[in-house]
Amino acid sequence: MDNLETMTDEMLVALYAKGTNQAFDILLERYKDKLYSYIYFIVRNEDLAEDIFQETFVKAIVTIQQGRYTENGKFPAWLTRIAHNLVIDFFRQERNENTVSNDETEVDLFNNIKFSEETVEMRMVNDQTLKDVRRLMDMLPDNQREVVYMRYYQDLSFKEIAEITGVSINTSLGRMRYALMNLRRLAEEKDIVLTLA
Repeated sequence: MDNLETMTDEMLVALYAKGTNQAFDILLERYKDKLYSYIYFIVRNEDLAEDIFQETFVKAIVTIQQGRYTENGKFPAWLTRIAHNLVIDFFRQERNENTVSNDETEVDLFNNIKFSEETVEMRMVNDQTLKDVRRLMDMLPDNQREVVYMRYYQDLSFKEIAEITGVSINTSLGRMRYALMNLRRLAEEKDIVLTLA
């Protein structure tokens, strides 16, 4: 088992495809927290997040066992894409394909959101800012909230975000642009000062 834990995702997938169940257990352990957090952040319901989380891994298991997994070196992004598609399917069923439009407010964009850990005081300020940003993010349309979460909380590139969400890089960038404009507007409306280091 110790030997399995040092293997790459791709090696573990190959072993699981050949019948080594412990290999998938290790993959599950590696990604369960990050994947569940992503799903929960989007759906904001524990029971639903748990259902989608489980369905994501069931789909992954079936795909691997059928020999259809081909995402070399991108296992976490592949899992996230499965979860993303399941979330989209859920919202389509719930909302009968009701789409959310982007707000067209003309406001400057945020600079870069990075968090410093130099001093205790800076950490406290940044923790409060993070809480404020999360509160404001809850007010964004789903597609904008998702791209902000994936970019700043999962540290994914716009290329990875585009692949996971099934849109072009330009669409991902556009959603981020609108999200940042909306966050700035919401911060001003709520009189929240976002001091990001």
